[in-house]
Amino acid sequence: MQTQFDESEFLIETIVPKDELIVSRTDLKGNITYANETFAKISGYSIDELIGQPHNCVRHPDMPKQIFEDLWSSLKKNNFWEGVVKNLRKDKGFYWVYAQISVVKKDNKIVEYKSIRTPISFQDKIKYQKLYDKIKKDTKDLQRIIIYK
Repeated sequence: MQTQFDESEFLIETIVPKDELIVSRTDLKGNITYANETFAKISGYSIDELIGQPHNCVRHPDMPKQIFEDLWSSLKKNNFWEGVVKNLRKDKGFYWVYAQISVVKKDNKIVEYKSIRTPISFQDKIKYQKLYDKIKKDTKDLQRIIIYK
């Protein structure tokens, strides 16, 4: 199965400023309960649009499902996950981040997840794009097709 995109914005990258942190929190189902102004600005959504939405509303189709399976498995076992993620903007552009996600506990019970994301280098963007393309090909994960008009 393939997903088709015909929007040229899909190819436009938004650069995460080096001095900014993207911060969000979600409930246990992955719905956004907090988003900072930087997250809204970089993702192209308003804070009000983000609150209540599943965090995967910014999941880019280039991201292999395997990465998110590892993320959830790690959070359940280790209470922490870190890795490189390519996210999708509201306008179908994209941005790359290094994400650190951890659980928030109250009375030794997980009550939410928090995520802090920072920019990555151009070299890492190329490295991870190639890696994720290979993973998607090897696992026969959905691949995108871009149609130029």
